[in-house]
Amino acid sequence: MKANRKKLPFIFVNVAITADGKIAPANRHFIPFSSERDQTHLLELRARADAVMSGARTIDLSAVTLGTGGAKYRRMRLKNGLAEQPIRIVVSGGGTIDPNAEIFKRGSAPLVILTTNRASERRLRKLRELADEVKVCGKQHLDFAFALQWLRERWKVNQLLCEGGGEINAALFEAGLVDELHLTISPTTILGGRSAPTLSDGNGIESLDKATKLRIHSKRQIGTELFLVYRKR
Repeated sequence: MKANRKKLPFIFVNVAITADGKIAPANRHFIPFSSERDQTHLLELRARADAVMSGARTIDLSAVTLGTGGAKYRRMRLKNGLAEQPIRIVVSGGGTIDPNAEIFKRGSAPLVILTTNRASERRLRKLRELADEVKVCGKQHLDFAFALQWLRERWKVNQLLCEGGGEINAALFEAGLVDELHLTISPTTILGGRSAPTLSDGNGIESLDKATKLRIHSKRQIGTELFLVYRKR
């Protein structure tokens, strides 16, 4: 589906990277490497979003619930004119989300799963038992333009925060759907590994003219970390 930007939410991506550009070790089990200030920054960004989105592997491999972070941030959301809790969105092309993941055990906010026709009927039935809604958005690959338009129409999502991982970020960048990138550089850590995930994975582009072009909107240094905000050029 070709994106009509007027019908889509504002999409902002948040990611922290090591000095060598990694977001997790090669085994993809996330190890927190950024500062407490960066964790606060993440929760502040959630307080600006109608919905928070993450990939299934992130949900499977960590205790992520995509929640507000506590009463302070719920009050921030209400002050920002938002619902007290964000809609939680999990993306899984094959519907292979672990039914025992922490996100299904904790949190009362609405939970939506986006998937494709690759998900079997058995998996879809199980996911429908666990989530408030399961939406099929494509055949082999998830059609993010369609999914985001549906989220705006069905769930009134006007501001959507994506917290990765790299495959989802790549798909959003390649489709030209990212409006803003919040990038924290945590330069005191080197993870290494040619297969370690990065900010934007996927197949990648073949030529520079197809690359996403960004401009720096703001930058600041807090302690050893750099907090950068980029907008689409």
